Amino acid sequence: MLQFQNFIKSYGNYPALKIESLQLEGGIYWIKGVNGSGKSTLLKSIAGILAFNGDILLGDNISIKKQPVAYRKLVNFAEAEPVFPDFLTGTEMVRLFADAKDAPAGQEDRYIKSMGIQSFVDRPVGTYSSGMMKKLSLLLAFLGKPKLILLDEPLITIDTASLATLNSWIRERYEQEGTGFLLSSHQILENGSLPVSGELLVEDQTLKFIS
Repeated sequence: MLQFQNFIKSYGNYPALKIESLQLEGGIYWIKGVNGSGKSTLLKSIAGILAFNGDILLGDNISIKKQPVAYRKLVNFAEAEPVFPDFLTGTEMVRLFADAKDAPAGQEDRYIKSMGIQSFVDRPVGTYSSGMMKKLSLLLAFLGKPKLILLDEPLITIDTASLATLNSWIRERYEQEGTGFLLSSHQILENGSLPVSGELLVEDQTLKFIS
């Protein structure tokens, strides 16, 4: 599913993360690490938000460096603390993302309903609480037909019922469409809540497969 080739992310002269070679098969992976270890840096690099040296390949050798447009169509990302333009409504954000990701018509409807977003989706996002913003961000990450969905700290600012809904979304996309997932957290994943394929540890400026 995902392959790293001589990946190096630095901030100035500081090497934040280095992965010489690592290949992950399709599945759901839980990325662990303490705060500040580089989990968000890793996910933002995979999403194409941060520049880095080396390369990342997805699926049938689609390179983020050589085929950036095709690559980004297949990778969706929900940030830990999402920020959207205050003046846009949730509905407008959904339309923008749906267009950008070539989402099937009406795909968002069931996600809006199951996450309970319909009560505020037509309001400007500047009026949203952190929990509302998180729900919108998670919904946007599921639009289109991505091969890989990245969720940074999905457990924060989300209530128990919404987390159960999110888990059902992940299971469904993984089991029915083979979508891969990378989920990061410094918290512990509840046993049995998801069919996790393996765990990764961000530590000492590198990424290690631990199980």
